[in-house]
Amino acid sequence: MTITRRAFITAAAGMAAASAFPFGEAFAAAPEKKNIKIAVGGQQLVYYLPLTIADRLGYFRDEGLNVSVIDFQGGSKSLQAVVGGSADICSGAFEHTVIMQTRGQRMQAFVLQGRAPQCVFAANLHTMKNFRSAKELKGKRIGVTAPGSSSQIMANYCLKAAGIKPNEVSIIGIGSSSGAIAAIRSGQVDAFVQLDPVISMLMEKKEIAIIADTRKVAESDRLYGGPMVAGCLYAPESFIRKNPNTIQAITNAMARADKWIAKATSEQVVKVVPSSYFMGDKKLYIQSFLSNRPALSRDGLIPAKAPEVAKHALSTVNPQIERARLDLEATYTNRFAAEANILPPNSRTETQAIRNEYT
Repeated sequence: MTITRRAFITAAAGMAAASAFPFGEAFAAAPEKKNIKIAVGGQQLVYYLPLTIADRLGYFRDEGLNVSVIDFQGGSKSLQAVVGGSADICSGAFEHTVIMQTRGQRMQAFVLQGRAPQCVFAANLHTMKNFRSAKELKGKRIGVTAPGSSSQIMANYCLKAAGIKPNEVSIIGIGSSSGAIAAIRSGQVDAFVQLDPVISMLMEKKEIAIIADTRKVAESDRLYGGPMVAGCLYAPESFIRKNPNTIQAITNAMARADKWIAKATSEQVVKVVPSSYFMGDKKLYIQSFLSNRPALSRDGLIPAKAPEVAKHALSTVNPQIERARLDLEATYTNRFAAEANILPPNSRTETQAIRNEYT
């Protein structure tokens, strides 16, 4: 009887799950770099829940890694940390990989956290009590988590749909937590793009009017014309080539977190995340989690159409991106996530045979 390589690998992985001495431990390829710094912009957001779960439940440690998560105010600043060398990996928006390629710097996403942006564009009813249409925002102040972040991309995209040019509004960075709520309630901005739990808190008190809601995958797909994927882990292409075992270990942990979130109850989630994430209201955080869970990835895999959709969305803000000659396939790889979905969820198994199947 002839056994194919894939059949052998699948059988070996199955034995690893059942064995008291995991197959993965016996044949694991050790991470090239065990001490890893991951930069993120607003870790308390449900948008980055897979990263928080992987960190808090010790999934990175299970993979033989010592991961430090460094939190910044907004995705653009976490990206700068990776570019500047103070962090190894960025937990940020997928479209940054496209943007960076236009600047001659190759970043590659390797595991997905969100299937849709989970951003909400809303009018501030404290300053626009009679709001009716996005067309009314011309000349107004628009709040984003940070200038240059994915929240500004969504704001510009929606404003363009309303016939408003980026230079016809004022963009103001307001962060993504209690500072954002304070800015909105004090009337510093007339409209804004935010994520949960901020959105759920403002919705409960009827302080906002929603213009676009990409927490809903179907609405996001309609808005962007396809899968506008969101949070992911990405790193310089050179770092991934140099440290494939490390990247695989990180991906294993993240894919495990994706699967945990898909099955977890809201009570289990609030027991794991820091209480500071609740912003004083645990019930609203639970509501935020339930509103966003459908948009979170369940396997870490990135859709093939995602780079083209991201490029088109970006081009509505910057026409030069549409004309740029880009290698969109180089913006992501499913090589590591595919392997992570074959292996037992807590295994560091990294045989070259499995990897070759997805290279």
